[in-house]
Amino acid sequence: MGPSGSGKSTLMHILGALDRPTNGQYFLDGANVESLNDDKLAEIRNKKIGFVFQAFNLLPRTSALKNVELPMMYGGVNAGERAKRAEKYLKMVGLGDRMFHTSNQLSGGQQQRVAIARALSMEPAIILADEPTGNIATDQAEEIMAIFQDINKKGNTIIMITHEADIAEHAKRIVHLRDGKIVKDGDGHRQRKVG
Repeated sequence: MGPSGSGKSTLMHILGALDRPTNGQYFLDGANVESLNDDKLAEIRNKKIGFVFQAFNLLPRTSALKNVELPMMYGGVNAGERAKRAEKYLKMVGLGDRMFHTSNQLSGGQQQRVAIARALSMEPAIILADEPTGNIATDQAEEIMAIFQDINKKGNTIIMITHEADIAEHAKRIVHLRDGKIVKDGDGHRQRKVG
């Protein structure tokens, strides 16, 4: 959490191996991200990290099933396994009955569920979510947070940016940034100031 310009998106981009730190080092699963070439970084992003964006980033005239299969196509997963995993994750997020609907036939909350299923499709250890409830109704936001909590209980790490304090309260840990620095760190009820 933090105000605009505090460094949330920059931190998310560094954690997601989309950007490299200007100083210091970032190790992901034992690898120094700064020393990896573009191909290796793309492989890490595809296999170890799932991304969920505020704008969903779905192909509008493509079925939910095909949208979820997309990262697996790039990852070299065979067609049978892609369909099996896409169906599994769409059912997990409550869209088993909507998997053949195109994303422009789905509500905002349903589109975000497709985006979550897509993020899970390569079975990453980490899911990075940038304002995942920002474009959806409050009741749908609560449903999305319940899905994230369930995913976290199954062993995935979820790192989320949010401006919404009620959404942040679902987290086990809240880190507050200001001017590129951590100013508070802890759970939602026992924050400690840093620095």
